[in-house]
Amino acid sequence: MPYQLPLLPTTLVGSYPQPDWLIDRGRLASQMPPRTHMRDLWRVTPEWLEAAQDDAVLLSIRAQERAGIDILSDGEVRRESYSNGFANALDGVDLDNPGQKLSRTGTLVTVPRVVGKVHRKHPVNVRDLEFLRANTTHPVKITLPGPFTMTQLTVNDYYPSESALAMDYAAAVNAEIRDLFAAGADVVQIDEPYLQAQSEKARQYALPAIERAFAGVSGATALHTCFGYAALVNERPLGYSFLPELKACGACQISIETAQVSLDCSILETLRGKTIMLGVLDLSTHQIESPELVAERIRRALPFVSATDLLLAPDCGMKYLPREVAFEKLRAMVGGASIVRTELG
Repeated sequence: MPYQLPLLPTTLVGSYPQPDWLIDRGRLASQMPPRTHMRDLWRVTPEWLEAAQDDAVLLSIRAQERAGIDILSDGEVRRESYSNGFANALDGVDLDNPGQKLSRTGTLVTVPRVVGKVHRKHPVNVRDLEFLRANTTHPVKITLPGPFTMTQLTVNDYYPSESALAMDYAAAVNAEIRDLFAAGADVVQIDEPYLQAQSEKARQYALPAIERAFAGVSGATALHTCFGYAALVNERPLGYSFLPELKACGACQISIETAQVSLDCSILETLRGKTIMLGVLDLSTHQIESPELVAERIRRALPFVSATDLLLAPDCGMKYLPREVAFEKLRAMVGGASIVRTELG
């Protein structure tokens, strides 16, 4: 029979720790997420890499199932970062001559350089979704970088404006989303961390690009926004500078962080009508939360969001944790959800 979601279902934002035998985790954690391809991060030779990634995805799936997670991702195990695989698979990008931009931390990073019209020439993540779908009976989700964030992580040497570039990124994302739902995705999420990092630009043109990304899509869609990976971004504001605006966007679910910054959850009242994917695990520390602490973080949101409109997830950046720590944190999240479900009857 189909998997029945409980009240307060649990999920991942997207990532889960990759095995050390698959990728150089120390090097990965020592720098900002790669925006162009970094093939030398992988510890497996190219002819065996896909098979090794398949095995690692199976480990991620089984870990989530054992922890009691309801809606599974593939852990983004095949990715060097959340964005670079998709962004560098598009037409219009000069892979041999990348550009440079400042990251949200002020670090100069290598990024894709757009020299022609951005266009999706083939499906990028459909095979990943099909493998995930074939290996679990749980509902499944998959993630893509959003059009606004990809625009911020690009040197534009072709378009007359950033907004024009964002709209073509959005068209590419839209085509991919449609193929992912056709291949069996239950949820497709776009990641837009730069809505927070570049909130003034976001107010100028992010929402039209996001609307184009979701245009004509039938299925459960999500949008994730955050303060940056806790493992890499030390200074974090106390609240979101671009969040109420997302009530107008086409995503069914809005994914936010609340644990690491002890977010004032009253802002969630501005998003009534959306399902909230609530970050309830603090990934800035390796300390394992108790289920009771997770339950308290869930309760903070309940005055402002109906329990029937809540999903539970970690905050952003689980891939940087040791695998055993990530697993125990997921178990704590599942335990906290169970406590609050019992309280709600």
